[in-house]
Order: sequence, then structure tokens, then C-alpha cells
Amino acid sequence: MGAKAKKATMRKNAKKKASSISLASARKNNESSADFLPLEGGPARKLPNQPEQSVNIATVLYIGRIPHGFYETEMREFFKQFGDIKNLRIARSKKTGKSKHFGFIEFVSPEVAKIVADCMHNYLLFEHMVQVHLIPPERVHPKLWKGVNRIRAPPNWTEITRKQHNKERTVEEHRKLVEGVVKRDQKRRKKIEAAGFDYVPPEIVGGTQPAPKKIKFDED
Repeated sequence: MGAKAKKATMRKNAKKKASSISLASARKNNESSADFLPLEGGPARKLPNQPEQSVNIATVLYIGRIPHGFYETEMREFFKQFGDIKNLRIARSKKTGKSKHFGFIEFVSPEVAKIVADCMHNYLLFEHMVQVHLIPPERVHPKLWKGVNRIRAPPNWTEITRKQHNKERTVEEHRKLVEGVVKRDQKRRKKIEAAGFDYVPPEIVGGTQPAPKKIKFDED
């Protein structure tokens, strides 16, 4: 074999060795970067990229369609079975103090709040489908829990009616009051006649006369 043939064979062997080394390194890199290797051999596989799930940090829940009679005490006793409650509030009318049938509840743990939202949404409670939703922290009003422990006394309707009756009225106010009474009396008379009853209600005396001296009711 001549010198040229020897050089050609040496070049061939060098190329084969280089290609085998590159294949082995590439296979090694693929195996290290792969998520799993098949059990029966074959090339390694990598799972597709999955979007990262956002961490739940919401602890405040909106509760809608709250039934009548299911108020702060009952709600606290019911929801404390899930976990520790930090704040609880039912929206109430400032005028009457009655429930507006929706409210908010805050748990200490965001995991507990997520469980409550999943379990209690569309839950049938006293013939009401309760609506429960998580509120993101950025959407929670900063004054949501202001005055949450304030106890509002219900309005004293007896005192309100007494003041309204004892109110001093002018001649014009008294005339409008009597006109309203007369209109209601005329409607009542027409209903009695249409029903066929033989009854004549007494006439109402008043009209544009000055307001009579009013009898005031005492607090007793």
C-alpha cells in the first residue's frame, strides 16, 4: 500500500471517529434535557411547555342571594366549619337596617377561601341558590371592613310615627292632607257601591278650614 492510500484510510477513520463522538454527545444532551425516557428504548421525549398556574392569594369571598334569617351570627357559625374567619359583613340598608341579601367574608387562609368558593357556589340554602365568588385582592375595596363591628340599632318606628303625627302643619299643608283623605274616601265609596253594599260612610268635614288643635300623644 502506498503512502497516498495510507493517508486516505487515516482520513476516513478520523471522520468516522468524529461523527461517532458527535452523535454520542448529542444523544447524551438530548437524554439529559428530556423529561422522560421510554421504557422500551428509542429516543427520549420532552413534554410540551405548560403554562404556569397562578398562585391563589385571594381570601375575600362575595356571597349573594343570602336568605332571610341567615345573618351575621348564623353565617359565622356555618362558615367556621371550613376554617378561621377573619372578617364578615352583610350589606344592610342605612335607613331600615334590613339585609340587602349579599355580603362578604374573609378567611385567614387562601386555600380555605378557594375550597369554600368551590363547595358553596350554587349551594341550595333555605330555597336560595347561594352565589359564592372569590374576589381578587386588587379588587377588594380598601374600606370594605370599615365599621364592620358597629352595631346599628333598628329604627324606632313608634317614635317616628309619633313625631310625624305631632308635627306642626301650616294651613296649606293641612289642606293638602285633607284633600288626600277626601280622595281616598271617594275611591272607597265607589268600591262599596260597586260591591252592592247598602252602606253610606259618614261625610268628612275639613277642606280648607284652618288646622284644628291637635291632640298630642304622650310617650307613655
